[in-house]
Amino acid sequence: MNKLLLIDGNSIINRAFYGIMGSKMLMTEDGTYTNAVYGFLSILFKELDDIKPEYLVVAFDLKAPTHRHKIYDKYKANRHGMPEELAMQMPILKETLKAMNVCIIEKEGYEADDLLGTIAKQSEAQGLEVSIVSGDRDLLQLASDHIKIRIPKTKRTGTEIEDYLAKDVVEKYQVTPLQFIDVKALMGDSADNIPGVPGIGEKTATALIVSYGSIENAHDHLEEIKPNRAKQNLSEHYDMAQMS
Repeated sequence: MNKLLLIDGNSIINRAFYGIMGSKMLMTEDGTYTNAVYGFLSILFKELDDIKPEYLVVAFDLKAPTHRHKIYDKYKANRHGMPEELAMQMPILKETLKAMNVCIIEKEGYEADDLLGTIAKQSEAQGLEVSIVSGDRDLLQLASDHIKIRIPKTKRTGTEIEDYLAKDVVEKYQVTPLQFIDVKALMGDSADNIPGVPGIGEKTATALIVSYGSIENAHDHLEEIKPNRAKQNLSEHYDMAQMS
């Protein structure tokens, strides 16, 4: 069965940038930083060696607002701008990938995650085995029997990869990949400034979805929910839970 490797460009170059930095970051003679490009390519080459895919795609975010900003204008409002030392490396990385004949995709109004998810599902339907490399656990919602999410983890011994098929998501988080969306919606996500429901953290959110399967079904059984604080908050902020 043919294999497709999908890379979350922004996630991996960010990881590479912060993983290879310090008082003596890699740079050219003219002062152009190269640590993120070097780190990204190191991860890419290792993935190519490990997976040996027939197809390769790297997706990037664009600066234009996405459809999520139109739904919720505070989406990612807490994000700081990209450091200049990293921003100057983005065009270099893209030029390098193009020189390597690597397919790059980006589309205004959509995040790299949206593009990766779309391609992954379409490719799975066509019989491909898909691997997505990203540091963003939101992508766990895409995991299936044929879509594997590969999350790099930095440890003292070096970078290790956590692999998640659908069964692995259930084993670690107690919910299915689709239910993982509802868990994140209840607990919110400070990294993306998604509010969730006040007073409901990961433990309570997981317990609710394990018990009721979805936010909607939990709301239909409000009187059964404990503790009372969770019941009251879900009742008062149900619209926010659905939006999140």
